[in-house]
Amino acid sequence: MPVVSRPCGERALTLAIRTAMLNVVLVAASANAWAAAPEQQGVAADETSNTPIATPADHSTHSLTLDTTDINASYSGPSALPQAFAGGQVARGARLGMLGNKDVMDTPFSVTSYTAKTLADLQTVTVADALERDPSVRSTGQTGGIVDSFFIRGFPVGEGNLGELAFDGVYGVAPNYRVFTEYAERVEVLKGPGALMYGISPNSGVGGVINIVPKRPLDEDLTRVTTSYASDSQVGAHLDVSRRFGEENQFGVRFNGNLQGGDTAVDNQQRDLGIGAIALDYRGERLRLNLDYISQKESFDAPSRPFTVAPGIDIPSAPNGRTNVSQDWGWSDTKEQSALLGGEYDLNDAVTVFAHAGGGRSDVKRMSDQVPRIINEAGDTSNIPGYYKFNVDRSTADVGIRGVFATGPVTHTTTLMATQYQDELSRGINNGTEVRSNIYHPVDVPKQFINAPTVLRISESDLSGVALTDTLSMLDDRFQLTLGVRRQDIESRNYNAAGSVSSKYNDNATTPLVGVVVKPWDDVSLYYNYVEGLSKGDIAPGSAANAGETFAPYESKQHEIGVKYEHGTFMTTLALFQIEKPSGEIGAGNVFSVQAEQRNRGIELSMFGEVAQGTRLMGGVTLLDGELTDSATAANRGNKPVGVPDVQANLWAEWDTPWLEGFTLTGGAIYTDRQYVNQANTQELDAWTRFDAGARYATKIEGRPTTFRATVQNVFDREYWSGVASYGAFSPGYPRTLQLSATVDF
Repeated sequence: MPVVSRPCGERALTLAIRTAMLNVVLVAASANAWAAAPEQQGVAADETSNTPIATPADHSTHSLTLDTTDINASYSGPSALPQAFAGGQVARGARLGMLGNKDVMDTPFSVTSYTAKTLADLQTVTVADALERDPSVRSTGQTGGIVDSFFIRGFPVGEGNLGELAFDGVYGVAPNYRVFTEYAERVEVLKGPGALMYGISPNSGVGGVINIVPKRPLDEDLTRVTTSYASDSQVGAHLDVSRRFGEENQFGVRFNGNLQGGDTAVDNQQRDLGIGAIALDYRGERLRLNLDYISQKESFDAPSRPFTVAPGIDIPSAPNGRTNVSQDWGWSDTKEQSALLGGEYDLNDAVTVFAHAGGGRSDVKRMSDQVPRIINEAGDTSNIPGYYKFNVDRSTADVGIRGVFATGPVTHTTTLMATQYQDELSRGINNGTEVRSNIYHPVDVPKQFINAPTVLRISESDLSGVALTDTLSMLDDRFQLTLGVRRQDIESRNYNAAGSVSSKYNDNATTPLVGVVVKPWDDVSLYYNYVEGLSKGDIAPGSAANAGETFAPYESKQHEIGVKYEHGTFMTTLALFQIEKPSGEIGAGNVFSVQAEQRNRGIELSMFGEVAQGTRLMGGVTLLDGELTDSATAANRGNKPVGVPDVQANLWAEWDTPWLEGFTLTGGAIYTDRQYVNQANTQELDAWTRFDAGARYATKIEGRPTTFRATVQNVFDREYWSGVASYGAFSPGYPRTLQLSATVDF
């Protein structure tokens, strides 16, 4: 049998890429061209992204004051970004799919948009790192693992790895397995079902929508280099270059490249990462075009995998996050490529047509553990390693028209949009022999020799829809009513080993939206929404008596009411919500039917901004009341759903010290209450709290803006199980990890 090994040419290729990137950095440095945004009345500069920060003219942040320049380096593109809020951590608006960009105070939903400044200051690597500060979101991906997934408002998002994160408001483009923040200008989180605004989620997520706003060419030149270090010896370099060309600067290009490599904080684990992202745009008088392309590859030696647990035993205490049960001869390679072409054309001052077309491909190869199973309270595990190959191909397209007109005292913003999404999953797996180990004391076993599998087509999906929305505004926008409806068609096919269709599904559903915003005062916004989410209907599994029977799409329903208060440089949102989601189960007579339902009720309090000059807060608390209101198993009715804690709380604070200009202390805490890993509620993960701390220093070195950052994750090296996926798998939390970086604008 052939020995499974990684291609020897990849190391040489990585070295060549690093050398080429270093040459680019040296050339950029010799140009000595750096850009900084102006400080105008009511607009301050975001030191990381050069995005304008909206601040009242009489509230200035206590930070390093640099020489004033005449550069305005704000983002421009098919949909101009909302300004950042005071402090620059969160934007005061976000994109709501087909509704376009909307100010937070005019939005009948709970939505948060984290800026590039926050992503850099937190030294995030992936979107999962960025959303650790959101009290409504919990990541279920494993430390040192190959995939990120999330729970939003107690419902899973991204577990199926089929393009469930949106990119520039479109599904099917963002990388499947891990989305990195080097090419992200914003990370936006819409809480609650988003089927009407974004279309049906490719993997049926209903808890919310995560949208990646890509970095686009700026108005002025930018050349920025960031070097980074993370324990044990992960080192990296990130290059961010933006230029504009043409007589009127109508052509733009922005490149983001990143290379990282070395030992991680997890024992016996190495990681290499290479990213190249380029954004091109054209800005004419009426026509605006943009093209985004992303290529990334991430490789692990000894990648971490989540655990499951045998029935009937108490889950052992978590090991230290450094402990790695995976064999050191295991490896994983993930390659992702994505592209998106988008454009807008103003037919006149009131009517705009827009369209997108793009897609992505994911190629995964790994020879590693599957999901190790904990078999007793001593932490012993049983696992079967395997050689896996996955291919996921996605394509997406949409076209729409948006118009603004008035009927008497009422202003209408009306959008009509058609969408099309397709994906195809191919997979092959060959298994090895059982490996026994222990979560506290891993056991090394001899390397196994496993043949590469044959990759076969597994499934296809085709999701198409037409949607119409109208936002009616009156009384100087103090009352806004949004009405919408989407007709969604869903087609799915599964294939057997012979390549024939084993089961198929073709159905449709209609989802409505009602949103109301009332602003009795300038600084208070009351809102309500009723919105429905869509999930693909199930096909009865082969083990059921009615195998192959198809079921209509599941319609989840959300009611939400809330209030938003903007107090100068500080904003808070209080929301009360209820989401009901049906699902299928095998019941009496071994018959599969739609007879289960999960209902999550909750209260969310979120906040961000400057509470005092030089002091910024970001975070909040979410109280969840999850219940299995119906189940095929009578004993489970009334129980807690898997992965839904009662309390989630986050707080991140920054303080600009008065004794050294430009020096900022940072710190925060993350708390997650206990959560069950099975619907019977007999096995649970303990509650946990993690503390992080850090500092940064902004200065000028030889006239070049420079920022140094340091962060320690899990300061007290707390050992904890971080969270559980909907299928009952869970992972250890981060070990104590040191992160260092330095950013220089040339």
